[in-house]
Amino acid sequence: MKVIVADQAGVCFGVKRALNLVNAEAEKCEGLATLGPLIHNPQVVQDLEQKGVRVVKSVGDVQCGVIVMPSHGVPRDVMKAAENAGLKIVDAACPFVENVHCKVETLAAEGYMVVVVGDAGHSEVKAIKNAAGENSVVISSLEDAQSVDWSGKKVGIVSQTTQTPERFGEVVGLIASQAKEVVAYNTICYATHDRQSAARELAPQVEAMFVVGGRNSANTNRLAEICRESGVPTYHIETSSEIQPDWVNGMETVGLTAGASTPEWIIEEVKKRLEEL
Repeated sequence: MKVIVADQAGVCFGVKRALNLVNAEAEKCEGLATLGPLIHNPQVVQDLEQKGVRVVKSVGDVQCGVIVMPSHGVPRDVMKAAENAGLKIVDAACPFVENVHCKVETLAAEGYMVVVVGDAGHSEVKAIKNAAGENSVVISSLEDAQSVDWSGKKVGIVSQTTQTPERFGEVVGLIASQAKEVVAYNTICYATHDRQSAARELAPQVEAMFVVGGRNSANTNRLAEICRESGVPTYHIETSSEIQPDWVNGMETVGLTAGASTPEWIIEEVKKRLEEL
């Protein structure tokens, strides 16, 4: 079977940076801890655990005096708690995520109601909303936006870095048609945009799409959503072991893409498995 890998797939700059920071620190600190998973890829997190990097749920669980903040960012009060505990902080937050924090803090200071277009339960969005303060709201869909009365409001809008431009544009357009004043920043990161565009271009050319990445990864879920919208059978998997031969019976060409937290070795394993079928 022929497997075509999307032009843009797999680990992005922010994830590479986070992994480099953790691996460097792990050599100096036995029992290094990350506050929650460093990135949203269970296999990578498991690999780090085998190297002695622990995942902790709170600042109070840290034992070695050093804590790594995850790539998707943390609320400001969590960072403050780590400082107050006297811990050395290794901030592995993606610079693109930090940029969103700065944007919402400025908007809030200027009196705007801050809207975060994103998945309300996602850790990145929770941290962005925390930075935005009390006068903020998360909008996950056009339907969410339609349920709010925007008339007379001064609104500042940002996006979760892994949203689709289409969803962000729909929400901005609706709010702009009703609000008194709107300032919108497209804070979708370039890596997300490039991977989405490549997947959208590849999907119509193949008989099925395989999207590789953590099920807890927002950008990977978005890639799967985009591929399904193209009309081809789409399978979101984390590892090659999940592939069922009957998914591709009679097919000659399939496509492969991967989320921004998916390392090359996992992509290669999936590609090899598909080629063997």
